Amino acid sequence: MASVRDIVRRFLDRPGSVDLSPYQRIVTEAAALEAEVREREELRAGEVGTAEFCAVVREAARRSLGERPFDVQLVGTLAMLDGHVAQMATGEGKTLAGALAAAGFALQGKQVHAVSVNDYLARRDAEWMRPLYETLGLTVGWISETSTPEERREAYRKDVTYAAVSELGFDVLRDRLVTDPADLIVPAPQVALVDEADSVLVDEARVPLVLAGAADPGTAVPEMAALVRRLSRGYHYKVDQEGRAVFLTTKGTDTVEKALGVDLYQDPGVVTGLNLALHAHALLTRDVDYIVRDGRVHLINQSRGRVALLQRWPDGLQAAVEAKEKLPASETGEILDSITIQGLLRRYPQICGMTGTALAVGEQLREFYDLRVAVVPPNKPCVRVDEPDRIFATAERKLEALLEEIGDQHATGRPILIGTLDVAESERLDEALRARGLSPVVLNAKNDAEEAAVIAGAGALGAITVSTQMAGRGTDIRLGGHASADGSESAVAELGGLYVIGTGRHDSSRLDDQLRGRAGRQGDPGGSVFFVSGEDELLAAYAPGEPMPDADADGLVRDKRGDLLVGHAQRVAEGVNLEIHRNTWRYTRLMEEQRGHVLELRDRVLHGDAATQALKDALPERYNELAEAVGDETVERACRQIVLFHLDRCWTEHLGFLSDLREGIHLRSLGRLNPLDEFNKEAVPAYRALLDEVEQRSKETFETVDVTGDLADQGLKRPTATWTYLVQDNPFGSDWDRVLQRVAGVLKRRRKK
Repeated sequence: MASVRDIVRRFLDRPGSVDLSPYQRIVTEAAALEAEVREREELRAGEVGTAEFCAVVREAARRSLGERPFDVQLVGTLAMLDGHVAQMATGEGKTLAGALAAAGFALQGKQVHAVSVNDYLARRDAEWMRPLYETLGLTVGWISETSTPEERREAYRKDVTYAAVSELGFDVLRDRLVTDPADLIVPAPQVALVDEADSVLVDEARVPLVLAGAADPGTAVPEMAALVRRLSRGYHYKVDQEGRAVFLTTKGTDTVEKALGVDLYQDPGVVTGLNLALHAHALLTRDVDYIVRDGRVHLINQSRGRVALLQRWPDGLQAAVEAKEKLPASETGEILDSITIQGLLRRYPQICGMTGTALAVGEQLREFYDLRVAVVPPNKPCVRVDEPDRIFATAERKLEALLEEIGDQHATGRPILIGTLDVAESERLDEALRARGLSPVVLNAKNDAEEAAVIAGAGALGAITVSTQMAGRGTDIRLGGHASADGSESAVAELGGLYVIGTGRHDSSRLDDQLRGRAGRQGDPGGSVFFVSGEDELLAAYAPGEPMPDADADGLVRDKRGDLLVGHAQRVAEGVNLEIHRNTWRYTRLMEEQRGHVLELRDRVLHGDAATQALKDALPERYNELAEAVGDETVERACRQIVLFHLDRCWTEHLGFLSDLREGIHLRSLGRLNPLDEFNKEAVPAYRALLDEVEQRSKETFETVDVTGDLADQGLKRPTATWTYLVQDNPFGSDWDRVLQRVAGVLKRRRKK
């Protein structure tokens, strides 16, 4: 019966179905109190979520920031205070609405972590909103990558703390290795208010944050990279249809074996190194998947089009790319602990957030976080003109038409924002435009430090801005740009406002919407159009073998089947990514549960006498002997250090076991076994064995250790250095993920028929 109720609830409770009318009534009542509140010398918010609260925070914003929140901003604030994700269009003032919600939680005595997508936005928003918080009697702090432990501790003591999601995660991981309670940094989680909620909670949900130690050199060797450079695609190796796997042909195998002087498949180590080098060579493209800057490989965040700070690929792939680019291998090491962003944020008893494009992932927000989406209407109606896609049979014809359109629009003086899919495309387009005598400004992962200035000027008369990804840029594009005060704003408006051009459809419709949303802010005029070709990567990967209808004489595909094909490919891509997310969470959920139990045990050891009692009960004679010799306090301290060391060591080994287990578990499906069931069947007893191993090792150490000496010299040496990074999803997925992708594509095509 419960499952039937769930089905009915899911049917009735559609994404975006949060009823705004209660919030709107409260905001209307707040308007009646506005004059009275304005007369008050001291602002007291009253009960959070009421009309008086709304009137007071509105007046606080007016006094401190010179901004009077719109009614819709207060509606968004109330929705977040109720634990929802507020969908608010670009330019509608999400930053202020989020700050008002954070203040509301803080006024209830709850510590709020305002989760941002990067350090720049965390610092900017904290400093920008500081006068508002101080007017309401609240404190605010922020954390960046360069913050010291004491600076972090101080920031976490504030009522509201702004931080990038990665920094929050790294602090949590570091706290899990402390051996003295005084070294802890992060307080118990209470409220997470997430900016760009769809990006953080969905797009990056399965990204693991990693704490590593015990460095060793990279595993890839330059010789292997040099070898694969000599191989020819199609002759020595082939790439699968989705472009996510590469394999040697018979001729390629012979060539490699002769070059290396080995029987390739008798040496697993050589096979692994070769596969990594081949994947790096054939499937990862410079200026698309990564850039090389300052002698290092920097990954590109595909959902944001910018450098993915602190991110690296797993399993030797990072070192293979470095060898491909003839760079020294960066440090690698043993993973001491890790946590996915989804696991990190699910720690918070209360989660809410805001973004411009939550509705499209409403089902996932509910499935993974039990969050609902409140669609807040714009303050002024959107009058942007969104043109139908212009579809071409070939990429060459698309580029010609794109350049012509840019030239024609620029001739009128209308500002143009062109969104490309990757760095390489942005640079090719820049070169092509300059060859035609135009002077675009380019914003991509190579110059993202200049983004605020570039974006702020994108609305100026005659501006041509080429950018990869507009998600999470955090800066509005005002008509007229920097010089909007000189009357150029009206001139741009008369030309139709900012014109947004997409050079192709993304894997996610949300990314398209985020690009479009840069035009038409706050009721401004604007327009948008996407140029698509039958040779685009989206169609090649997710609608392979499905022909594009014939083009007309001018190269345009006007047959409605062209639009259907593009939409079909995008839906397949979104379905595949959702299923991979679900599959990842099915595996990581058990790991998160096991980690939770380990942390409970660790806390009892760190803050209490659990270690002492365990070893005293197990070895009473040894304990009494040591206590008489050196005193209870010294023995208790040693007990704590011994158990913490072995608990952390065994958890590290368990993580390695689970990683290896999952990597090969998909092979069980060949025997008609459920891989997830098989994973759980082995992971659960392995965890029980972990606890037994901690107990056994702790007893063995306690029997022989000199508790007055340095424990590190007696086999309890911890890593001398640790570092943190994010592991970007394997860009090719596991073998099981690739199976899911193929199956999803087949099912989607069958449904279409």
